[in-house]
Amino acid sequence: MRSFALMLALLLTGMVGAQADTSKQAFEDDAKAAIKELATSLKSSLLAAMNDGGPAEAVSVCNLIAPSLAAEISKKYGLEIDRTSLKVRNPANEADAWETDVLQRFETRLAGGEAIQKLTFSEKVETGPTPQWRMMKAIPTDKVCLSCHGSKIAEPVQARIDTHYPDDMATGFKLGEIRGAFSVKREIIE
Repeated sequence: MRSFALMLALLLTGMVGAQADTSKQAFEDDAKAAIKELATSLKSSLLAAMNDGGPAEAVSVCNLIAPSLAAEISKKYGLEIDRTSLKVRNPANEADAWETDVLQRFETRLAGGEAIQKLTFSEKVETGPTPQWRMMKAIPTDKVCLSCHGSKIAEPVQARIDTHYPDDMATGFKLGEIRGAFSVKREIIE
């Protein structure tokens, strides 16, 4: 009887582990899809705004459209997706301790020669009352980003930034640097 109980306990432990792996894989699949959708939607909205009204108009996209895109995609995939950076423009996007640590590790990995497109990280985080799956993917600074996030920002663009983001820190980036990251989380319901 004792060996039966031990075998049952081992079997159940294995099943719980397998469920956690499935849960993690499902989260990572959803997170990757959500990141891709947000990146694609945001980039097309930014490019359309730049074509219509130049870089100053793109600031409005980040201010008004990006949060609603993130909310729609979050709802669609049953998770929370956002963007953050070590140098944020919008204080609402300030990195938490976990995100700051991951962003710093991304900087180290990039300095070590890893391609910026490969900079992703995910893990189970148990810092709050409910454990979460969390994932981040680095956002590279592309040429189009420099109009609003580079070292030389045109006066009309800077004026628009100052209006929407008086405490802006998200400038001075160079091509190929880490502009920030997509950050995704989902509570683990056990």
